[in-house]
Amino acid sequence: MDEGRKRVIGSVAAILASLHIQSADDLFGTPQGSPRTDKLISASVQWAVQIMKKIDTVLAKD
Repeated sequence: MDEGRKRVIGSVAAILASLHIQSADDLFGTPQGSPRTDKLISASVQWAVQIMKKIDTVLAKD
């Protein structure tokens, strides 16, 4: 995967995650980390990848 694509996926994932983070504690959690935050970020990355695949599919038709 090229670096430009990684940046786009990272940006989309950050936007998706930010919609569900309600406080700084949700983002930073505890020194051991936060299982909720880890799952939220993981899901956001997965959705971002799916969005990019959908974009690729639509652009390939043009």
